[in-house]
Amino acid sequence: MAGGAPVEARPEVRIDPSDVGRRVSVRRVDGVADGRPVFRDVIGVLTAWDDGALTVESRGGVSVRFAAELLVAGKSVPPFPARYTSMPDITPIELQRTAARGWPAVEQQPLGDWVLRASSGFTRRANSVQALGDPGLPLAEALDRVRDWYADRGLPAHIEVVDGASPPDLTAELDRLGAPLAPTTVRTARLGGLTRAAAPDSWRQVRLARTADRDWLSLYRRVGDDPALEAAAHAVLHGGPSVWFAHVPGPDGAPLAIGRMAVDGAWAGLSAIEVVPAARRRGLATTLMAVLAARAAEEGATAAYLQVEADNHGAQTLYDHRGFTTSHTYHYARLPQR
Repeated sequence: MAGGAPVEARPEVRIDPSDVGRRVSVRRVDGVADGRPVFRDVIGVLTAWDDGALTVESRGGVSVRFAAELLVAGKSVPPFPARYTSMPDITPIELQRTAARGWPAVEQQPLGDWVLRASSGFTRRANSVQALGDPGLPLAEALDRVRDWYADRGLPAHIEVVDGASPPDLTAELDRLGAPLAPTTVRTARLGGLTRAAAPDSWRQVRLARTADRDWLSLYRRVGDDPALEAAAHAVLHGGPSVWFAHVPGPDGAPLAIGRMAVDGAWAGLSAIEVVPAARRRGLATTLMAVLAARAAEEGATAAYLQVEADNHGAQTLYDHRGFTTSHTYHYARLPQR
């Protein structure tokens, strides 16, 4: 096929670089046998079309890259049709640990069963102790260790308290020391319902990528201009198993809506769902979540989780309408300095 017809001249090729980020089905020449070309098909996300080559990430997570001149057929295809399945069994503790893997702190250190986490102050989730189980020390000594560890990093000592799951003596001590911060609900839903919530053909608006570019981060608005914070945010956002970033581009190419997902076995963690004010009430968040959920199902997941602050009533209502139910709640407590 070297020196063959340009891609745009081939009638069976109905994709071009503007389809990067969409799910596609492509056929390419993958060699020659007995003097005849051998064709290979792949379905997946078109993650790149540059330097005269295409990259498609398949259902199994394998990236296939080949020269554009080897492309003989291609078209964009709808998202993977996720099936309705029962919710996988998981305890609040297990789900919190899954969520921690999907939003991994830059620095982590165990303290018995606890995990101390620091990321230059980027989000409480990545800068707090996940206090599940036994710290392996008397409580007072464990809390002193926590204070010192965070003081060494110039950070406040926050502890994540999972209602009904964190150690009772810890909960009682933290209640004595001060009021809870940022009460948060953990919501779960089946992927099958999420993928069917979007309007027909609306999926074509959404683009998927493995990395968050400047435009995506500009809408996320939690990074700022601090180099250390920016580096920590990049590490946390791109960390974890099978991370995807989604956006809906506007007429000028800038994103109207964004979202992030980390797929970990049966579970897909959704986060950073943002829509610009002028584009709200158009169903963009629903469409974006549907496409992310479909990709998660394509990777073998069956359920989604997300974490939303209890007083974010608009988001809570949206998730109610999308079939999310509450698994459990948690909050943060800040240890006073000695």
